[in-house]
Amino acid sequence: MQLSPNEHNNFSLTRFESMLKTNSVLFFDSDEFEEIIHHYLENGKISLAKKATKLGLEQHPTSTNLRLFQVEMYIFENKLDVADNLLDELYLIEQSNEEIYIQKANILSRRDSHENAIQLLEKALELTSDPTDVLSLIGMEYLFLEDYENAKNSFMKCIEAEEGDYSALYNIIYCFEFLDQNQEAIDYLNDFLNKNPYCEVAWHQVGKQYHILKDFKKALAAFDFAIISDDSFIGAYLEKGKVLEKLKRFEDAIESYTITLGLDDPTSFALLRIGKCYEKLGKSELALQFYTKCVEEDSLLDKGWIAITDFYCKSKDYQKALYYIDKAINIDSENVLYWKRYAKINNKLSFFEEAEVGFRRALELGNYELDTWLTRCDILIKLGEFEAAINNLFQAAEFYPECAEIEFRLAGVYYNLSEPIKGEYHLKNGLCFEHEFIMILEELFPEVFMSKSVKEIIKKHKKPSL
Repeated sequence: MQLSPNEHNNFSLTRFESMLKTNSVLFFDSDEFEEIIHHYLENGKISLAKKATKLGLEQHPTSTNLRLFQVEMYIFENKLDVADNLLDELYLIEQSNEEIYIQKANILSRRDSHENAIQLLEKALELTSDPTDVLSLIGMEYLFLEDYENAKNSFMKCIEAEEGDYSALYNIIYCFEFLDQNQEAIDYLNDFLNKNPYCEVAWHQVGKQYHILKDFKKALAAFDFAIISDDSFIGAYLEKGKVLEKLKRFEDAIESYTITLGLDDPTSFALLRIGKCYEKLGKSELALQFYTKCVEEDSLLDKGWIAITDFYCKSKDYQKALYYIDKAINIDSENVLYWKRYAKINNKLSFFEEAEVGFRRALELGNYELDTWLTRCDILIKLGEFEAAINNLFQAAEFYPECAEIEFRLAGVYYNLSEPIKGEYHLKNGLCFEHEFIMILEELFPEVFMSKSVKEIIKKHKKPSL
C-alpha cells in the first residue's frame, strides 16, 4: 500500500526521532531530510533542525538543498561570513538556483545593504517558478528602505500572483496608510473585492480605512460585510464595536463586543470596551464588573487598571483610585499620563510629598504642560521647599516666558524668603503681563499680598478704568 504525502512525512519524522532516541543510524534520502528540516524550522525547533541538517549532510554531502539549509542555520546564528562563503561555493556549482540568490540577499539585508539585496532578489525572481515569496521579500526590503511606493507595488504583484496572500494584502494597506492614501486604499480594496466578493479580510480593511476617514456609516457597512463573509471573524466584531461607540450606539456596541466573548476565550480588550460602554450609559456597577473581569483576564493590561482608577476618581473614592493607579504604574512606569493621575490623586488625599514625586516624574518624562509646572510649584510651597519651587518656576519660564502665573508665584516666594528686590521685580513683571492674575498672590501668599509695600506696587500698576 502506497503512503500519502502526509503519512510519508510523518513516517519519516517518526523514524528520525526514533533514531535520535536510540542513538542508532538509519538511512534517509535527501528529500526526506529536507522535509524533516523544514518541519522543525516551521515549528521553531532549531536545535533539531541543526541535527537533521548535520546528519543529512553526512549521508548526502553533495546535496545543494541540504547545504542551503546549513546556510540558513548559519544566518540564524548570525554567522554571516561562514554562510556567505558557503553560498559562494554553491554558486560555482548551481548558478541558476534562486535559493542561493535569496540567501545571499538575506545576508545583505542583515548587513543593512538593502539596495543590493533587492538586486539579488530580482535575479532570483527571473529564475523562480513561484514568484510570490520572492516578491514579498522584495517588498520587505523596500519597507526597510522606507520606500513605501515600491514596497506597495511589490506586494501588489504578490496579490496578482496569488490572490489569497493575505499577508501581502495587509502590507499593501500598511503602505497606503503610511502614505496617507486612505481613499486610494479603499479604491484598491474595492477592485480586489470585485474579484473576491466574500474576502472577509478585504472588507475588514475597507472598514478600517473608512474609520480613519471618520465615515462611520460606511465603516459599519464594511464590517457587516466582513461578518457576513465570516461570522466567526472576531476582528470584524471588535472593529464594528468601536464604530458603534463613535456613533454613540453603546447598547449595540456592547452586543458586538459580547459576541466575541462566545467565539473564543474572552479578550481583555472586549471586556474593557464593554465596561466603557456601560459607563457611558450610566450603568456604573456593570461598568466596574467588566473592568474587574478585564484585569482578571489580563493582569498586565495597564489600561484596565486605569479604567478602574478613573472610575473611582469620578466617584471621589481617591483611596481606592490610588491603589489602582499604583497597579498601572507598576506595569508601565514610563507613562506620563499615569504619573499625572498618581500626582493628582495624592494631591486630593493631601499626600503632598507623593504628589510632588508624581508631578516631578511627569516632567522628567516630557510632560511640560503649564499646569504640571504650576501645581508642582504650589505643592513645593506647601511643603516649604521654596528653593525647589524657584528652580521649578525658572524651568517653567523657559517654556512659558512672560507668564503672569509664573511671575506672581516667583514674587511670593522671594518675598517669603525676605528677598524684596527680587520679589518686587517679579511682581511688576506679573502686573505687566496679566494684572488680573494678582489673585494668585492673594491666594497663595496672603501675608505678602496684604503687606504695605506690595499694596503700593499693585496700586501704581493698576490699569485705569475706561
